[in-house]
Amino acid sequence: MEETTYSVLVIDDEESMRDACCLILAKEGFDTDSAANGKAGLEKIHASPPDFVLIDLKMPGIGGLEVLEKVKEIDPNIIPIVITGYATVESAVEAMKRGAYDFLPKPFTPEELRLIIRRGVERKELVQEAETLRREKKLIEENFITMVSHQLRSPIVAIAQYFEVILGGMAGEISPQQKDMMTKARARLEGLLNLINDWLSIARMNGGQLVDRLKPMLLETLLANQIDLLQPLTEASNIKLVLAPTTGKTTVMGDEETLEQVFSNLITNAIKYNRPDGKVEISIKEDAEHIIVDITDTGVGIAQEHIPFLFDQFYQIDRSKRSRGDKGSGLGLTIAKKIIDSHGGAIEVTSKPGVGTTFSIIFPKPPSDLPNPPTTPVFRS
Repeated sequence: MEETTYSVLVIDDEESMRDACCLILAKEGFDTDSAANGKAGLEKIHASPPDFVLIDLKMPGIGGLEVLEKVKEIDPNIIPIVITGYATVESAVEAMKRGAYDFLPKPFTPEELRLIIRRGVERKELVQEAETLRREKKLIEENFITMVSHQLRSPIVAIAQYFEVILGGMAGEISPQQKDMMTKARARLEGLLNLINDWLSIARMNGGQLVDRLKPMLLETLLANQIDLLQPLTEASNIKLVLAPTTGKTTVMGDEETLEQVFSNLITNAIKYNRPDGKVEISIKEDAEHIIVDITDTGVGIAQEHIPFLFDQFYQIDRSKRSRGDKGSGLGLTIAKKIIDSHGGAIEVTSKPGVGTTFSIIFPKPPSDLPNPPTTPVFRS
């Protein structure tokens, strides 16, 4: 493998300093160039960005600190090193604040210059290696997502369809014992499919595929639709599911599909963890900067020691406390948090064992001049 040749630009108003630095670094195998002032240096950086730039702080015209800031704007991958005969702690701190990699006070020896540039080379190579690994990791993740989507998920969906055909009696009569075994196998298969779908949701969210789809939407409409869709889950335990009265015009910036997923998950949990004849109330409130949706149940509650871990992947509390026997993937709350995070919001939890739990979904208030969202129909059962 060929060794990389790095380039260095020396910006200094002292000709002897420019020449000395270029001579020392050229002997080390660097491509060198120089500029007598900040303006000329910035022009050269614009034309052909170097790997390193040595910048004198005190120069006529554009000073070193201003050059530092503009260098980072032109190309953040350039490693700037300050050289100055007016070295103080204050000037060093200020240079570092403005993006300098290191600080070399004049006069310095050739070995000191070589040492600081070598450190810069090591840092640049580490950054390049990290970027290469990041790209490789992203490619592996994308390939894995494709594999999971097509080579794993698709066969499972096909198998589930075969189970439906057999259990429906369309492939011939089956005995009660066979039907019981097939039903249990189908339930396990559905659990695996739900886990795969949840994992794919997380992977896509980690890829930043959500934030560009935000648009104005009415919270009341979204919540009313979810209540209608989830109402059948309340019938077995006679749980009351209600939306508290609102103005009917609470607008947030959101992605409808993923917010439906959040509210479906949280409302479903509020029903599953509730007690018979309990209640799930959804309310909307506002403060100066936020819109908050509270989902409050009268269920078993959550012990305080569990709350910090609720949004961790695969974390689940005791399933035996559910009013329904469904088994989740342990990713629902993780996905909900990622979705709300991508909306610039937050989720908070308050709970008291034996009394109930409230999940608060907090949205930033949209600008006051936001156009009215389109009106979408509310489903009615």
